[in-house]
Amino acid sequence: MPVSHLREILTTGDAGTAEFYFRPGVYRPVADTTRRSRRLVSISESTVPGLVGLMDALVIIAVGLAFYFGYVGWHPENAQNYAAVIAIDVALTVGLLQNARLYEFDTIVGWPCGLRRIIMVCVSVFLVLVAMAFALKVSETFSRVWFFASFGVSMVTICVLRGLFKVAIRRWALSGTLVRNIAVVGAGDQAKTFLGMLCERDTPWKRIVGVFDDRHTRIGNDVEGVPILGDLDDLVRYVRSRQIDEVVIALPWNADQRLMDLAKRLEELPVHVYLGADLIGYHFPRRSGSMLQGIPVLEVARTPLSGWGGIVKRLEDILLAGFLALFFAPLMALVALAIKLDSPGPVLFRQARYGFNNQAIMVYKFRTMYHGRPPENGVPQASRRDRRVTRIGWFLRRTSLDELPQLFNVLKGSMSIVGPRPHAVEHNEQYAELIGGYFGRHKVKPGITGWAQVNGPRGETDQIEKMHARVQHDIYYIENWSLWFDLMILAMTSVVGFVHKQAY
Repeated sequence: MPVSHLREILTTGDAGTAEFYFRPGVYRPVADTTRRSRRLVSISESTVPGLVGLMDALVIIAVGLAFYFGYVGWHPENAQNYAAVIAIDVALTVGLLQNARLYEFDTIVGWPCGLRRIIMVCVSVFLVLVAMAFALKVSETFSRVWFFASFGVSMVTICVLRGLFKVAIRRWALSGTLVRNIAVVGAGDQAKTFLGMLCERDTPWKRIVGVFDDRHTRIGNDVEGVPILGDLDDLVRYVRSRQIDEVVIALPWNADQRLMDLAKRLEELPVHVYLGADLIGYHFPRRSGSMLQGIPVLEVARTPLSGWGGIVKRLEDILLAGFLALFFAPLMALVALAIKLDSPGPVLFRQARYGFNNQAIMVYKFRTMYHGRPPENGVPQASRRDRRVTRIGWFLRRTSLDELPQLFNVLKGSMSIVGPRPHAVEHNEQYAELIGGYFGRHKVKPGITGWAQVNGPRGETDQIEKMHARVQHDIYYIENWSLWFDLMILAMTSVVGFVHKQAY
């Protein structure tokens, strides 16, 4: 396939074979990543260690209980003792494996490397349990057959399942369930070195999308067989539309200012950003050194809510939105009736706004303005004593009850319970030109409530300072997200967030 045709496919998404993955000496097309976005289950590298840890814990529990019920037999007087030993075994084994860095992704896919350390950890835990039993003078209460059998079978099973998990990871990678799509910035010697090193490794879970360089019109069509797809603007558009997970900046090490400018712009995107050099590491004191498939890089920015954080966030949204939708169902029915009685027109108002990754979403609200108004220039924000707002609309806006239909946005997955508030498309583009780093708000899903809303910056943004304060709060939330942070914001919303003097 000609490189020019490849560039067209990758840019427009007109074909089903787009990204590529490296194997030693081979550069092959694989399935389009848009199929991955439609999968019900998507696994990332950061979730694999947790899955392996859970698997190890379940193995120890299952083997221990199997030998207990199958050989010892259940007795009320000793059940608690055996359960306590199994619990201690799980805690010590998983904790020591974690401390020995045997749950790192590279170690898991490098099986059987690390196998001897796994055996050493299991043996150490066994010796600790035996020593504890003798020290506490309770060894006579346990079956020696159970002790040795459960230990031996658990250790062998954990080692074997590690190998099977490596095979599963490869299958998941080739099917698109577990994959990291990589874009490389730069087409010089640094990029050639990076791509050459990655080509030497058999890593189907790392796919190279393409190379991007501002000089693409003055250089060839590819680097080490990888197509050059355009400049940085093309990269941004590609991230917005095709789900790139990681960006590696492979540029000359002495181009400090250029690297800084690139890093600043890429920090607004929901992707991991790495520098392929360490000479300018002092510019990024908050980031740490990393290894990308054995290649040293410096992490400049990371995708928030990746791995288990994203799973926890989504579960939080589903559970809370489902509960709140049921709880507020009678109230929403009354509000809908009041809107119909107050003025003619639909109950719900729909507006296109920017969501995660700067993608347009349709946001639902209860209608608070008169329907069938004359055409307006742009999307003027509501102001104090705005004549467009209906009588019931004033009450709904002041109490934020007009936002309740967004619970269904959360259930659909386009919004979150807590996050930066989505803005109208026109306002979004306007403030993006005035505030640096504005698009960093779109690295997570927008929310019904947020850190900015409970701290004051809400309502009409008639001054640039107000929007700047809102953006600062939103970025702080994104960089410091935790489940407890969300729960704190929800608690504050229940106290101060519904009624606000700036909500009109």
